[in-house]
Amino acid sequence: MGQSPAGLFGFSHMLGGFPGGQAEYLRVPYADVGPIKVPDGIDDDQVVFLSDIFPTGYMAAENCDIESGDTVAIWGCGPVAQFAIQSAWMLGAGRVIAIDRVKERLALAKSHGRAETINFEEQDVYETLMEMTKGRGPDRCIDAVGAESHAAGTLPEMMDDTLEAVHLPANHPYSLAEAIKCCRKGGTVSVPGVYTNTLDNVPMHALMNKGLTMKTGQTHMQHYLEPLLKRIVDEGFDPSFVITNRGSLEEAPEMYKTFEARENGCIKVVLKP
Repeated sequence: MGQSPAGLFGFSHMLGGFPGGQAEYLRVPYADVGPIKVPDGIDDDQVVFLSDIFPTGYMAAENCDIESGDTVAIWGCGPVAQFAIQSAWMLGAGRVIAIDRVKERLALAKSHGRAETINFEEQDVYETLMEMTKGRGPDRCIDAVGAESHAAGTLPEMMDDTLEAVHLPANHPYSLAEAIKCCRKGGTVSVPGVYTNTLDNVPMHALMNKGLTMKTGQTHMQHYLEPLLKRIVDEGFDPSFVITNRGSLEEAPEMYKTFEARENGCIKVVLKP
């Protein structure tokens, strides 16, 4: 990559070599500058997501440079995307359209997130977005899925699955490619979704010729901790709405299986030591 991009707990020496992530105890490097103090009376469930997915969703929306009244399309309705939806409203969006195929996620985006929704297994995303925006396309697009996206058709996925089976790089860039295709001319594509290898089949010709701006990056956590804590404490925003399952550390292996299988409407798991 040219440089090590960030220091992240539990993400190998490429990202700082800091062990940890999910443990009962861990050593916190730079503890004099990293943590923030949570005021009394705030429940753990309200602030636990300040460590990752709330700032990630907020930065994704902020990177869009949303102007008042903009239409924002978000690929994915997982936990990060749910916070991107909320953050788009906070930053002045006039309309939010969320795209996924998991019915529970779509339902949460529609009910709590107040978003219009598209099920990409039942509707053609490009055609539907063009119809919804009278041919213009969304002003801002967010790829909140990344390297684990799925395609509506089977052939692209079969090809990528074949590459992975023989240990060749494959990153499933379907959401990113679709966001670039759908975004209106002069619009912005924000990519909080994580990619780990080079990509094939990304429409750079569309990105360039439509004059799109793309913004990406691992979340600048320290930058967002205090202002987003303020939204929780002073404005009453409650991030715990995404929690669907809770368990102990001992139950973590089963919780991972439940999450991956999307069983019982599982969207977000919180483990408590």
